[in-house]
Amino acid sequence: MADLTTITLVGILIWLSLYSIGIFVLVIVPAAFGISTGFKEVYVKWLLALFEWGQQRIETRNLRNVATYDIIDRKPSSPNKRYSLMENEMEGKFRLEDSCEFIKSGIEAIIEDEVTKRFDAAELPSWNLLTRTNLNYQFVSWRLTLIWVVGGLVRYFFFLPVRLTIAICGGLLLVVSTAMIPRLPLSSRRKRWLSKWTTLFSFRILSRGLSAVINFHNPENRAKGGGLCVANHTSPIDAIFLSCDRNYALIGQMQGGIMGFMQKTLLKVQDHIFFERSEMKDRALVVQRMREHVADEQKNPILIFPEGTCINNTSVMMFKKGSFEVGGTIYPVAIKYDPTFGNPFWNSMKEPMLQYLINIFTSWAIVGDVWYMPPTTIQEGETAIEFANRVKHDIALQGGLVDLVWDGGLKRAAVPEKLIEKQQKDFASRHKIE
Repeated sequence: MADLTTITLVGILIWLSLYSIGIFVLVIVPAAFGISTGFKEVYVKWLLALFEWGQQRIETRNLRNVATYDIIDRKPSSPNKRYSLMENEMEGKFRLEDSCEFIKSGIEAIIEDEVTKRFDAAELPSWNLLTRTNLNYQFVSWRLTLIWVVGGLVRYFFFLPVRLTIAICGGLLLVVSTAMIPRLPLSSRRKRWLSKWTTLFSFRILSRGLSAVINFHNPENRAKGGGLCVANHTSPIDAIFLSCDRNYALIGQMQGGIMGFMQKTLLKVQDHIFFERSEMKDRALVVQRMREHVADEQKNPILIFPEGTCINNTSVMMFKKGSFEVGGTIYPVAIKYDPTFGNPFWNSMKEPMLQYLINIFTSWAIVGDVWYMPPTTIQEGETAIEFANRVKHDIALQGGLVDLVWDGGLKRAAVPEKLIEKQQKDFASRHKIE
């Protein structure tokens, strides 16, 4: 019995050793140095072929995906429609049917508006062997059911532990390096250089643990020191993926606990901007600190997501003007994910962070594109709001996203009274007789 126990323990140790060496040699080292083995590309192509085969099986059963991106087929008419001057002059008074367009628009907004649906994961036009669909496609045929079950076992019992191990290695490297580098007997310049590369290594390993397949386009437009990198926002992992390509200065509020410890250690070796809770409320102070940062070209560019919240990878919503009042050069970045392989969007109102991370770790992959766009500055006579809208429009155009004027803050708050009053005034002005 003792011999059997010894053999079992030795077998487990050998397996763990081979497992660790395999992950280190085949994944962690290539990821740290940005080396592609070509496996990810082959894996993605194989998945696409599998999804296409599954879709064909569904279509042969005469089943349709009833999911649609738009419930209402909206016509060009809207509550802003103005009656002709001739009609107003002929009638000279309010007509009951004048309110029909306004009522119609209100009913459409109740059923489906163009804002709240941006805070839910967009339904896929085809099945990707995951369960986020409106129909139980996994039960269409025994072959699809078998593949779905095998896929679930692979994702939860192979992908999850392997990816979690890789992500933990990346996180530990980041924590250890930020804690140890300030204590090394090196010059400030060498500490910065070492911090730069260990941070890049850490985020590259983390992204590999998140099963990321990110394609960077137009690297000649990558943000330079002293600038502001502005990007649309889909997920908290946006910052991790962007940080695989270069170091950025993060901006935010000082936290407590482990997060606060990490922030303090990062401040010792990198150019981040963290505020106390009372300072964050002082808008002038925030802008001043940012201006001081961008005035120094030796510092890392500040990474900002001006929407202030995560949008579901279909649209770009209103950019806050604060980032565009700082001055300096703006480096726009468009991020677009392919939801076919996994859903990167995080709805913080419905999904806790732990559940979101589990969904990321057990997805097939997180595939996306990052476009570095030409740098821009505010034009003569252009206001900060106009500048922000121009950059937002360019990002939406590059990423193939819908450009919306609405504030992403509507995700957590009611419609401001001023917007309601504006609609009321517009409606009243259409019936005002001069």
